[in-house]
Amino acid sequence: MRRTILTLASLAALMAVASPAAQTHPANDRYCIQGRSWGYPGNCQFASYQQCLATASGTSSYCGINPRYAFSQQRDY
Repeated sequence: MRRTILTLASLAALMAVASPAAQTHPANDRYCIQGRSWGYPGNCQFASYQQCLATASGTSSYCGINPRYAFSQQRDY
């Protein structure tokens, strides 16, 4: 009986860790540099808008929010 309970508890813990709710967006892809040379959605490796602006400075590029981040489903818990 003790072994069954331990097995079920381990399985429940594994399922909780692997659930989509436990997976969050990485913080380093919220902003994308976009423009003619970057395409769409662009280079999405920036954690802050300021980082993106610094990279886009002096070019004909601009910064925008990552579409994957902007349009992801927000969950209410």
